[in-house]
Amino acid sequence: MGTLRTFATHTAVLRGVEAFPVTVEVSVSQGIPGITIVGLADTSVMEARHRIRCALKEHGFEIPRAHITVNLAPSEIRKSGTGFDLPIAVAILACTGQIPLDGLDECLFVGELRLNGDVSVVRGIVAYDMLARNEHLHLVTADVRFPSKSGALLCQGVADLLRGVRELPTPSIGSQTNDDTEAETDDLDFSDVVDQEMAKRAFVIAAAGNHGLLMVGPPGAGKSMMAKRMPTILPKLDEQELAETLLVYSVAGLDLESIQAGKRPFRAPHHAISGGGMVGGGKPVTPGEVSLAHHGVLFLDELPEFGPSVLQSLRQPLEDGVVRIVRVEGNYVFPCKFMLVAAANPCPCGYLGDQDHTCTCSASRIQAYQSRIGGPLMDRIDVLVDVARPAPARIISGEGGTSSKQMSEDVASAREFASWRCRKEGTGGGAKAGTVTAQHLDAKARSTLDGVARRLGLGGRNIVRIARVARTIADLAEEPEVNQDHVIEACAFRTRATL
Repeated sequence: MGTLRTFATHTAVLRGVEAFPVTVEVSVSQGIPGITIVGLADTSVMEARHRIRCALKEHGFEIPRAHITVNLAPSEIRKSGTGFDLPIAVAILACTGQIPLDGLDECLFVGELRLNGDVSVVRGIVAYDMLARNEHLHLVTADVRFPSKSGALLCQGVADLLRGVRELPTPSIGSQTNDDTEAETDDLDFSDVVDQEMAKRAFVIAAAGNHGLLMVGPPGAGKSMMAKRMPTILPKLDEQELAETLLVYSVAGLDLESIQAGKRPFRAPHHAISGGGMVGGGKPVTPGEVSLAHHGVLFLDELPEFGPSVLQSLRQPLEDGVVRIVRVEGNYVFPCKFMLVAAANPCPCGYLGDQDHTCTCSASRIQAYQSRIGGPLMDRIDVLVDVARPAPARIISGEGGTSSKQMSEDVASAREFASWRCRKEGTGGGAKAGTVTAQHLDAKARSTLDGVARRLGLGGRNIVRIARVARTIADLAEEPEVNQDHVIEACAFRTRATL
């Protein structure tokens, strides 16, 4: 193996939930010994020089007494992260003739080097895998497991490169988890929730039509308890949803095990969260809670306690299903198709309208508290339900309520019926929440909805959302046409909450 003057390897940089290709070019020339990295590299990339030097020495490789220039192309894209360690090290070893060259140009290298020469996994490995597939390259990374079809190669450490990339073992990686993982069951079940059948009906409607849900009730009514059980009545992630959710979680650097099992995400941020934490941001830019809830549930407990600016930042993600973050170096786009589930007390003390407790709040405090949510956000929540504390006798007697299995069966049937209806009507095969037009409502239903809208002074958005909820209720009843009863129930869930 002779010494080359220059050599290049393939790698990538994360931008949002995508990985963009980057070429690592290494040139060895006479001059003051050292490594110079150019190409808009940030501090974490510049520190790679020290990690690479220690890792190579640990395994007996030689660092040439020459000047090594590393160029990360294209130079106009800012490079960040520690995933450049491995491709830079490989390029240096190849350029100095210390490893075989066969197959290096067919690989995409991503990994952080430890001082002992081991390779550590970096966040966004699923995004790198997707890029490798698109570029017809093998992904060479640390020993990780994730859904892949690219034939990723495992790199335990720098010493593996002595054998050549083509000899690295190919792992057994598939798009599904093993039977034992799939057989795991969640301990949470709606049967644990007693004396809340009306609220459970609201949950079924919300899950069937992917509607936003707000629960209003006193402390101890079981609002948080029910919200945590929402994922148990939702269908498992399908193949496309699984891929999208894995991508977001990988970019965020979070554990992928529960997602690989097909479980939908459940995120419950504290009300002290910042706007950046909710919608994404930071340096480097990472997904926020709305994106981490992609294809899952975002639960906001004590909704009025969240900052007004944080709540209003949810309006655009709820409508568009994506978050767009603009920075000097470019735009970042994160998906965020989530189901919003929220809970709130009716007043600051929590006992407004409670038969067993007296509310101590003044009218002005109640109004100020309730107005913190804001009308624009309330307009985007489809289902509102009052939740009262369950009867003590029923809790003590250990009565069971409707189970998650029963509720999930209703949800699945409604979604299947909606999908059949959409195909029959020629509007597509998906059961998109809110797919409703005038012909879906019979004459009495239209008359009832018109009367309610006039009496309550409802705007266009409110009217459409009532119609959407009514369409979901009709799907639960497996009826192609929305009738008066469906509209009346939808109006009850739209207007009966205290907030």
